[in-house]
Amino acid sequence: MHPEEVLIPITMFLATGATFIIWIITRHRERITMIEKGLSIEQMKSLSQRDPRREIRRDPFGSLKWGILLVLGGLAMLIGNYLHVQFSTDESVTFGLITLFVGIGLITFYSIASKKFNLPPQE
Repeated sequence: MHPEEVLIPITMFLATGATFIIWIITRHRERITMIEKGLSIEQMKSLSQRDPRREIRRDPFGSLKWGILLVLGGLAMLIGNYLHVQFSTDESVTFGLITLFVGIGLITFYSIASKKFNLPPQE
C-alpha cells in the first residue's frame, strides 16, 4: 500500500470529526447567546423548528427557480456530451455550456419574478 492511499481515509475521518466538533461548538455558542438574551425554552425551540408552511410563503418562486436551473443545466450537459461524442470536443465545452445555460436560466427567472411583483427594471 502506498503512503498516499493511507492519507485519504485518515483525512476523511479527520475532516468529518473536525466538522462535527465545529458544529457542536457553534451550537453551544448559539444556545449560550440565546440564554444571555433571556429567551425562554419555548422560544428557543420555536427558533430551531422548521415550519414548512412558513418556508413556502417566504419564497414562493423557489421551486420555479430550481426547476428552470435544473432543466437548463441538464440540457447543457446533454448538448455538451453530444458535442463531445460527435465532434471530439474536450470537457471544458460542457462546463461552459452549463455556466451559460444556468446564467440564462437565472435571467429568465428574474424576468418572470420581476413581472409577477411589478418590479422596476434595474439600471
